[in-house]
Amino acid sequence: MAGHSKWANIKHRKARSDEKKGKEFTKVAREITIAVRTGGGSDPNFNPKLKMAIQKAKAINMPNDNINRAIKKGTGEAGGEEFEEIIYEGYAPGGVAVMLQIATDNRNRTASEIRHIFAKNSGNLGEGGCVSWMFKRAGLLDIDKEKLDVDEEEFMLKALELGADDVRDEGDVYEIITSPDVFMEIKEALEQEDVQFEFADIVMLPENVVEINDETTAEKVLKLIVTLEEHDDVQNVYTNMSISDEIMSKLG
Repeated sequence: MAGHSKWANIKHRKARSDEKKGKEFTKVAREITIAVRTGGGSDPNFNPKLKMAIQKAKAINMPNDNINRAIKKGTGEAGGEEFEEIIYEGYAPGGVAVMLQIATDNRNRTASEIRHIFAKNSGNLGEGGCVSWMFKRAGLLDIDKEKLDVDEEEFMLKALELGADDVRDEGDVYEIITSPDVFMEIKEALEQEDVQFEFADIVMLPENVVEINDETTAEKVLKLIVTLEEHDDVQNVYTNMSISDEIMSKLG
């Protein structure tokens, strides 16, 4: 899991340019629209998937007008494209497993473009099921230790009492692992205790990791991941890579 934590922290702490922020808005808006269509309607109180998507939108300061427009697209009031959710699986250099959550209005176009990105970056897009067995769906909550204003031992016990599967010390962050079913319940309970999260979402966690021990391979893997994340149709990228702090610092 160390590999995931290090990558999550790098990804979520880096400064966002206007262009990147615009892409984030687009991806979260799609998530809201899909959540309305597939998760149980336009009321977040009765649609956990929508509630989580709206929280993501607010976390990146997405305007309320954008949120409401995305909801209306989901209900059909505002028209718009018909998106479908797809999972793509493949391999990055070094045998690193990659899972992609896709939201697309053109399956053939997206498949062609994603296959091209893999091939151009020394990876390959595989068949469905080729790597999914290496991951499990789970809730993930990252808390920056410096922002934790409560006693650390009490915090860890509280998380476990609330039903968390595990609490891990990952250096500069604590990582809470939950089942998807109790994720929102635990998140909201800890927020009432003034706990702030660096990252909070339902994710695909790797059951085992691939250690990347040389800079060249690490650079290739990271380049592929960044390129995939920048694609408009890619909602999330998950891998089972683990790269040491030493190599990451050399790569800047």
